[in-house]
Amino acid sequence: MRGAPIDILRRSQLLGRTSTDSVVVIGLGRFGSGVARALAELGHDVLAIDTNAEAVQEHAGALGHVVQADATDLESLKQLGVPDFKHAVVSIGQNLEASVLTVLNLSQMGIKDIWAKANNQQHGRIAERVGAHHVVYPESDMGRRVAHLVTGKMIDFIEFEDGFGIAKTRAPRETHGKPLSESAVRTRHGVTVVGIKRSHQDFLYAREDTVVKAGDLLIVSGPTEAVERFAARV
Repeated sequence: MRGAPIDILRRSQLLGRTSTDSVVVIGLGRFGSGVARALAELGHDVLAIDTNAEAVQEHAGALGHVVQADATDLESLKQLGVPDFKHAVVSIGQNLEASVLTVLNLSQMGIKDIWAKANNQQHGRIAERVGAHHVVYPESDMGRRVAHLVTGKMIDFIEFEDGFGIAKTRAPRETHGKPLSESAVRTRHGVTVVGIKRSHQDFLYAREDTVVKAGDLLIVSGPTEAVERFAARV
């Protein structure tokens, strides 16, 4: 373990013991560094770890607590106080063995919330078997999201791992000028209108008597396939 001043190590251990929002991020590639920076900007206590000295140096100013260490070494993680952190993100995408061993170490230390980046389904399944609670596929997830946005049918789209999706889409003509109880979107299309965003107005939570107007943007949720079919009606 190198590049870690003693005062930073002690502080990271203290943060881990006192903060319920403390997060250790392992791997400072594009995805890992992006997650770490976003967490830090949101006010969370972040300890970032990477084996590469250049990556550690690059992100030291923005993150504050950055350490060069080998996360596959259980003792190194213990010395850094990692067992005291509430959340962990493993963003080691290129080295499958290192990714899996790191997740296994975190699991053995009792981390209750482990997120792992995976390059493919096989990687993800292995990560889950050794202790990851959540697996994310940044490349494939972003590709699917962009595919939806390119067509113009959806303005934004989020899909969850259980086949549930949320989308922001333009209101189809069949809903214009009618309350939601009359257009019966849920019954006819299997999706729920969660809210409506109208130009120059605040977000409006949808109710049965809410009247949809031409130009409205609808926030809809439901099974991914149903959300896709509904958005395609625009």
